[in-house]
Amino acid sequence: MTTTEFLFDFGSPNSYLAWKLLPGIEKRTGVQFTYVPVLLGGIFKATGNASPVFAFANIKGKLDYEKLEMRRFIQKHGLTAFQMNPHFPVNTLLLMRGAIFAQNKGTLPAYIAAAMHHMWEAPKKLDDPEVFVTAFEESGLDGRALLEGTQDSDVKATLIANTENAVRRGVFGAPSFFVGDALFFGKDRLRDVEEEIMARQAGKA
Repeated sequence: MTTTEFLFDFGSPNSYLAWKLLPGIEKRTGVQFTYVPVLLGGIFKATGNASPVFAFANIKGKLDYEKLEMRRFIQKHGLTAFQMNPHFPVNTLLLMRGAIFAQNKGTLPAYIAAAMHHMWEAPKKLDDPEVFVTAFEESGLDGRALLEGTQDSDVKATLIANTENAVRRGVFGAPSFFVGDALFFGKDRLRDVEEEIMARQAGKA
């Protein structure tokens, strides 16, 4: 079976939008994505990249067009729960370490659902430790244990390793996807991701 991976950071609104569509791809293809938490800030630093908000700020019309494309994507797929976080950009170090901790505990799906909700559906300033705790408690998780878990040395090391490995493989932003060793970047490449999966299943790739 070809491995399929979803590399994400909760601070990326496009990671949220892509995440909402992954179950459909899994259902249609029979694959199951491996979720790989990475620190987008670390990827940006290592690659010289930047958030579109900053990268396109001085390009006339570019940022407005990016926003238009996002609205079109949201409308096309009916992702009406999405709200832009008023605290954007949020430092996601706690959130991404929490994802590693939850992954180690076998509770990553519930953690991701809660984090995505509180970042992009009921937006909060999740880089504030007390807001972090309260938000996850509201979602039925042990927020205090999650916060404590973010300080675990193995958790910290794993997030660093995930991020460095992603850069070595050619990743420069989020969301990114791997189908085997084939890299795809951005929510707008989900159709290509699905087609690559199906081609490999058919022995055509």
